[in-house]
Amino acid sequence: MGLSEAQLHADLHRLAEAEPAFADALERVGYPAPRIRDRGYATLLRTILGQQVSVKAADSVWRKLAEALDDPTDPQAIAAASDETLRACGFSRQKSSYAKSLADEVTSRRLDLDDLPRDDEDAITALTRVKGIGRWSAEIYLLFAEGRGDIWPAGDLAVQIEVGRILGHKARPSEKLTRELAEAWRPYRGAAAIFAWHHYGAGADASPV
Repeated sequence: MGLSEAQLHADLHRLAEAEPAFADALERVGYPAPRIRDRGYATLLRTILGQQVSVKAADSVWRKLAEALDDPTDPQAIAAASDETLRACGFSRQKSSYAKSLADEVTSRRLDLDDLPRDDEDAITALTRVKGIGRWSAEIYLLFAEGRGDIWPAGDLAVQIEVGRILGHKARPSEKLTRELAEAWRPYRGAAAIFAWHHYGAGADASPV
C-alpha cells in the first residue's frame, strides 16, 4: 500500500526541516491526504485505461469491463477476452494490446507484482518492460501502491510547475533540473511529489492523478 498518513506527515516534516521553502508552503496549504492504491494487476490495468482520457471516461470503461467479464481483476479473464469484447467496453486497439500484454506478463510470471526488485530503478525497469507502462506510470504505481518513499516523478508537469513555484523560480524547471533539485530531498522525494500535487490542487481545480 502507499504511504500512510502518519508516514507522509513525518516525511514532510523532515523535508520541511531540510528545505525552508517546503515549510512555508506547508503553512500555506496544509498537509495533503494520502494517495493509496491497491498493489497488483488491477491497479496497473486501471492505469492503462486511464491514459489520455478523463477519470469519468476511464471509470465508464471499467464498469463495462466488469459487466462483460466475470472478474476484470483476473489477468486470465483479459487474456481470454476477444478484441471485439474489449472494444465494446471502450478499449482502443492500442489499449487492448497493452492490456493483453500486461495480462500475459503477469500470468506468465515474467512480471511478479508480489516480488518486484527492491531497488527502485530496477523495479521501474521491470514495470516498463510491459507495453503501455512508461516511466511515469511505473513511478506512480510504486509510490501509490507500494509506498516507496523516495520515488520522484520528475517528468510530471505538475510536479515541475509546483517545485518551481515552491522554490521561487521564475520559470518551470526542466525535468533534468527538477531531478537535480530533489537530490537534496532524499529519501523523502515521494512525499515531496505528493505535496507538489496537493500544492497544485490548492491553486487549481485539478489534480494530475
